[in-house]
Amino acid sequence: MSKFVHLHVHTEYSLLDGLSNIKKLFTHVKELGMDSIAITDHGVMYGAVEFYKEGLKQGVKPILGNLTGKPSKNILQV
Repeated sequence: MSKFVHLHVHTEYSLLDGLSNIKKLFTHVKELGMDSIAITDHGVMYGAVEFYKEGLKQGVKPILGNLTGKPSKNILQV
């Protein structure tokens, strides 16, 4: 397994910034030999439950995050 983990990924739920389909994202992560991945959509958690369940189903650790803040101000990732 890869020790590298993407911690800044936007899904299709990040309007105008992300295109990643959650199921396809986990398929690709497994192909790369990664054992965990995070999503950090912009101000929304619409895909959180789907992401978490799919991660458990695929045997990949799902890490939930969120990107908040105004574009002209400081940005806080949690």
